[in-house]
Amino acid sequence: MKKMLTTLLLLILSTGCGRLQSIPHDPPLTPETWCQVQPCMRVAAGPVDFVLAVPSSTFFIYLLGVLAIVFGIRVYRGRGRERARAWLGMGLLFWGAGALLAGTSYQAFSWEIKCAGREVCAWTSWWEIYYLVCTVISVSAFTASVAYSCARGRGRKALIAYAGVNAAVYLCVVLAGAFIPNALMVSFELMLAFTAPAFLVLFTVSALRYRRLREGMDRALMIAWSSLGLVTGVYFFYLVMGWTEQLWARGIWFCANDVLHIGLIAWMLYMGAVLPGRLKDTV
Repeated sequence: MKKMLTTLLLLILSTGCGRLQSIPHDPPLTPETWCQVQPCMRVAAGPVDFVLAVPSSTFFIYLLGVLAIVFGIRVYRGRGRERARAWLGMGLLFWGAGALLAGTSYQAFSWEIKCAGREVCAWTSWWEIYYLVCTVISVSAFTASVAYSCARGRGRKALIAYAGVNAAVYLCVVLAGAFIPNALMVSFELMLAFTAPAFLVLFTVSALRYRRLREGMDRALMIAWSSLGLVTGVYFFYLVMGWTEQLWARGIWFCANDVLHIGLIAWMLYMGAVLPGRLKDTV
């Protein structure tokens, strides 16, 4: 029985992996045109030979991931008895893991993962599925952190329940989308639909408590969530204006993702260096 279940699981996973990468890139891109719409460089040194895509963007996203993981470890280790800090540290760790996964598939090794050996490049990969899941888990951990720092009783239970249910539902949706496969269900936009309301809830809870108590912790939390919203807004503005394509036509690569990641690096410095010292449990 155990052998049968293992075989079935491996069959589902192998089938899912192949089906996921059957989603074609939209608009269609071939391995030859992939590096015409974004900068690439071939790295060849002895046995190492691969195509590195968007080197500058890779640097920014990997820096974000490393910073988040370093801060996450430091915050978690220094949590003491504060559960709010413990959940913040976990959120930073998952955020950092997601950033490294995203940087691998969206930037650094995107050509190798999505285009190598194919006539038409794939649209997504399992690296990106894991990134989406890590990001939603991270946001749920941030929600639990605010639950312990800003709420009590039923309010705390409601926030923790919302965090758990939101993560569980999204996990089911994104895995179903990966195995079907369905582009919308595994898209960045759908992930935002699950995470954006959570940040609005976090800001609202922090703002209401600050209005009532005028504590520095609540002000710090308000700055954290509002600054993330500002960074996201600037990213979408840059994207809609089409400045990436305009600059690339002149040989300058600075895309909307770079704007987002540089903004998130600044946000991460605040989340990891400033916020933990002001965070404490509400008793």
